[in-house]
Amino acid sequence: MSAKAFLEIAAARLAHDGLALQPGEVWLVGAGPGDPGLLTLDALSALAQADALVHDALVPDRIVAVASQAERFFVGKRGGRLSIPQHEINALLVRLAKDGRKVVRLKGGHPLVFARGGEEALALAAENIPFRVLPGVTSAFGGLASAMIPVTMRGVNGAVILATGFAAQSDDRPDWAALARTGQPIIVYMGLTHMADTVAALMQGGLAEDTPAAFVENATLPEERVVVATLGTLGETAARENVVSPALIVVGHIVPLRDRMRGER
Repeated sequence: MSAKAFLEIAAARLAHDGLALQPGEVWLVGAGPGDPGLLTLDALSALAQADALVHDALVPDRIVAVASQAERFFVGKRGGRLSIPQHEINALLVRLAKDGRKVVRLKGGHPLVFARGGEEALALAAENIPFRVLPGVTSAFGGLASAMIPVTMRGVNGAVILATGFAAQSDDRPDWAALARTGQPIIVYMGLTHMADTVAALMQGGLAEDTPAAFVENATLPEERVVVATLGTLGETAARENVVSPALIVVGHIVPLRDRMRGER
């Protein structure tokens, strides 16, 4: 039996009832970190049913293309560039739902992890529009797995911190010094723009300059790249290696485990 035939049979056997996208309903769907293999069955079902697809910049074209029957609305946000304000995206979702469309709001990673899905859910709830959240593989966890960096490891860390390096408002920004004092690994989303400030604050909080660190660029995609550094050399390493967004920043002693997992010493 071919792999394709096996997958078709498996998908049919795993199919379940109850996930029917209704006119006037919005599903907030996580597309995972990029690799189509990390899409959930529910996400695929949503894409197959939508007649209006509102999607982000970080969702690969080949995933967007699955919803070939849907009218597409690109609302991508990229740090430092002009983009559609969030309130306009909220209004678009509301309008499409009130027009009786079957709406899928497709986001990279998980829709409620640094993806503004919570804001959109609140906007829909305020308008009494039915919605559903379909979780996706988080970029942090999927990306680190692809990079062979364990998120947790017995004897190394008992927790992990997810933080945004590009907060929309100053009071949303993490207390980096306080996070540093936990001694736990930190995974930073959208961290390139304000990286110098972040690094300085982490060191003020007590993290040593030689704390292991890494960039995971284009996680899970064919062009994925892992660039290893230390906390103190993140800035110069990013410049020398031309690290570009999207890239996760990982700080902590889980990073050196990558070499051991890959059979290197």
